[in-house]
Amino acid sequence: MPKLSQRRRLLVLAICCMSLLIVGMDITIVNVALPSIRSDLHVSLSGLQWTIDAYVLVLASLLMLSGSTADRLGRRRIFMTGLVVFTFGSLLCSLAPGLGWLIAFRMIQAVGASMLNPVAMSIITNVFTQPRERARAIGVWGGVIGISLGLGPVVGGVLVETVGWRSIFWINLPIGLVAIALTARFVPESRAPRPRRVDAVGQLLVIVVLASLTYAIIDAPRAGWTSLTTLGLLGLTIAAIGSLLAYEPARVDPLLELRFFRSAPFSGATVIAVSAFGAFSGFLFINTLYLQDVRGLSALQAGLCTLPLAVMTLVFAPISGRLVGSRGPRLPLIAAGFAMCAGGLMLVRLETYTPLAWLLASYVVFGLGFGLVNAPITNTALSGMPRSQAGVAAAIASTSRQVGSALGVAVVGSVLASGLTGPLRTGFAAASHTAWWIIVGCGLAVLGIGALTTGTWAVGTAARTAQLFDAD
Repeated sequence: MPKLSQRRRLLVLAICCMSLLIVGMDITIVNVALPSIRSDLHVSLSGLQWTIDAYVLVLASLLMLSGSTADRLGRRRIFMTGLVVFTFGSLLCSLAPGLGWLIAFRMIQAVGASMLNPVAMSIITNVFTQPRERARAIGVWGGVIGISLGLGPVVGGVLVETVGWRSIFWINLPIGLVAIALTARFVPESRAPRPRRVDAVGQLLVIVVLASLTYAIIDAPRAGWTSLTTLGLLGLTIAAIGSLLAYEPARVDPLLELRFFRSAPFSGATVIAVSAFGAFSGFLFINTLYLQDVRGLSALQAGLCTLPLAVMTLVFAPISGRLVGSRGPRLPLIAAGFAMCAGGLMLVRLETYTPLAWLLASYVVFGLGFGLVNAPITNTALSGMPRSQAGVAAAIASTSRQVGSALGVAVVGSVLASGLTGPLRTGFAAASHTAWWIIVGCGLAVLGIGALTTGTWAVGTAARTAQLFDAD
């Protein structure tokens, strides 16, 4: 690939960030529309969970395949294909006549989205070749993740209130079309030096793990936590995980490169991503239902209430990116874990009419933490990794985010459903207390693991892991 000018490299970064903006917003923008979707399409609580998790599960399942496929067939080619599929899926979602169709079209969206995030990160790491310059670009990328997720509820609230819930999918159309045109004109093509083989068995096992685990958690309140259905699904999950761990090391080109996990920073970033995004998705899911179905606010009012969370994410995401570029990931990770934990603690005693000022304060604190966490996750996951493995490493890091998002909605929604003893309006607050403690635990995991995996010892394990791939 020819060396690009500084202006061209920044343009490529901006194009990649456009794709991240629509994918990230789409994960959270749907949250604020859930009550409207429930009313219009007559959806149950589990149906609402699947509206979000069907998208996230397909996305998480295909990210690693998309990353390795892009390394083999060409990153720009796969990136453009993803933009086309995602934009078309968004159009279909806006036309969905019922819940089943909406879930199916969300899955089409997710197929396209899976070709965007890891591939865009791989494009960035190959365009920005200088370590310091790359760290700053990754910092911007991580900041956009936080910005997109924080903007989703606010933009969604405005659209749902003024136009209707279907409009939340229309916003992807112009952005997607512009990104397609710019990609064709300015993004250079690149491939890994040695193409990777398709790992069909590994891909199937990943899908089984994620789908069976999520289905078990979401369905458990209805079927029972000790029912044969739930236990059977959990048993299938364990069997698939065992098979994956046994099968992948024997592959020449595994879908899931287990050697990456010998790097403490990479392993830590994976767990932190699951914890942080699990907390964030659970936080949004609970608050969306609480503000609209319990407090009686409109979609616009609910979106405006989450504005402090979005503002703090907007402010601290780029700050975190600059901190990572100048001082490394340790400080923003520790601060993020502390703030997310504190934000959750503020709501563990949530009541039907908790003062609005207290709610907004908790959103400020939690949003600060979430804004700080994204850039160091990406930087730490790719720390020391060779550029030839950029697609796979970035895909695993992105998968961890989506797995966290899926599990956050599944776990929090199921805990909430299991704790409800009466109507949603009167029983919601008390039923949510356990869910808030789970969110606090996720914040503690970010804090503790962030401190553990960013020290001198951890950096040494990353260097030794990189040597394993130099020897290949």
